[in-house]
Amino acid sequence: MPKKISGGKIALLDVALEVKGTETDAQIHISDPEKLQAFLEQEEKMLKRMVEQVVKSGANVLFCQKGIDDVAQHFLAKNGILAARRVKKSDMEKLAKATGGRVVTNFNDLSKEDLGYSKFVEEKKIGDEQMVFVSECKNPKAVTILVRGGTEHVVDEVDRAIEDAIGAVSSAIEIGKIVAGGGAPEAEVAKHLRKFAEGFSGREQLAINAFADAMEVIPRSLAENAGLDPIDALVALRSDHDKGKADMGVNVFTGKPANMYNMGVVEPLKVKTQALKSATEVAEMILRIDDVISASKLSRGEMPPMPPGGGMGGMEY
Repeated sequence: MPKKISGGKIALLDVALEVKGTETDAQIHISDPEKLQAFLEQEEKMLKRMVEQVVKSGANVLFCQKGIDDVAQHFLAKNGILAARRVKKSDMEKLAKATGGRVVTNFNDLSKEDLGYSKFVEEKKIGDEQMVFVSECKNPKAVTILVRGGTEHVVDEVDRAIEDAIGAVSSAIEIGKIVAGGGAPEAEVAKHLRKFAEGFSGREQLAINAFADAMEVIPRSLAENAGLDPIDALVALRSDHDKGKADMGVNVFTGKPANMYNMGVVEPLKVKTQALKSATEVAEMILRIDDVISASKLSRGEMPPMPPGGGMGGMEY
């Protein structure tokens, strides 16, 4: 078969290019050698007729979800058709999206209108695997990213990073809004929370300030991971945000605050708000469970635990 096709007219089949067996167990007894030859020739004719249907449609590339008989492969090769058999159903669906073709389940239904198109279809050897590349489609709705690495660990890490990146881009497109990265939104929220806390007293004020401290864990962690002094980085970041510079975040290369928008460090708004919601809900759940446990102890008449360092004074005799 050809290894490379330019101007690929792609047929997608969900039917085997093989002679079907009988539905029930059957045996064929042939006593005459001529009848055996006629039997084999009839099988060959059936396979040739199937291939002729593919050729008639104008296809020069064939992807088959089921098997292709060796004789059928011979006829396909003679007609200059590149074929791949036992293609996964998920891959067939993606090929249909990418090439604009239609998966056909009957040879008689295959026509020119069902064919997909790509500029190049080529078989290449990548590592120890033979792969077929379908490239430069007109308007692909499905694409493949080939990830390679020295070890499985490296490949898994790259795969995870790509998946996260694609998810972030799709989230940004879905909402249409982004925020600065580098801990800038967290530092700005923490600033506003501390101002908001001034209107309260007692435990409520402590809770709001604790929430603000939790928000600053993000820029603090960024600084620590970059080998910077987290206290210096956080103080400098707070100073800039107090001056109204809301887009300033931690620059891990210089250790000083920088405008994240200008550096191209951004995050989708959807991801950021979802992270805040999820973290808040988890904290509320932990507090709620803690309250339930404390209340159950009181209902049984048990004394709450004594604070550290406290205890009954000694008695003298």
